[in-house]
Amino acid sequence: MNHTHTDHAPRTRHVPEPYQDAAAHAGHHAAPGWRTAVTATLHCLTGCAIGEVLGMVIGTAAGLHNGATVALSVVLAFVFGYGLTMRGVRRAGVPLRQAVRVALAADTVSIAVMELLDNTVVVTVPGAMDAGLADLLFWGSLAASLAVAFTLTVPVNHWMIGRGKGHAAVHAYH
Repeated sequence: MNHTHTDHAPRTRHVPEPYQDAAAHAGHHAAPGWRTAVTATLHCLTGCAIGEVLGMVIGTAAGLHNGATVALSVVLAFVFGYGLTMRGVRRAGVPLRQAVRVALAADTVSIAVMELLDNTVVVTVPGAMDAGLADLLFWGSLAASLAVAFTLTVPVNHWMIGRGKGHAAVHAYH
């Protein structure tokens, strides 16, 4: 029996809710793999790295206490991480309020894990927080901390995306 479908409903633009189960939304699509998790983590790393580096540079240059420098770095990492996600979602025509919800759903856990890991590395490297901007120790520990954070956050994102959480909230807008 041959079935031809010619009477499709007109296409309308569907903007899914950010907390919608991505697996259900995907329908027949295959479960996301490690490549998706790596891509999501690289996206997250970009925002985190901008904020982290900027916070460490500002805190070190201003002579802030180590705790204040770390706090500034964390705040800026979240600001830039959410900002990058919102930029892409807004380009898809999503209203600002909904774009904020998407960014919160997509990035909060990933950024939090990344920030916990990279700041733990920087703080535990002897002398790294006291090193100046011209010191290799400052930049080396910062680069190493971001590499560790990326490596250990990929499995977290893989697990979350596989369950329709985290960056799965953003994929509906691409």
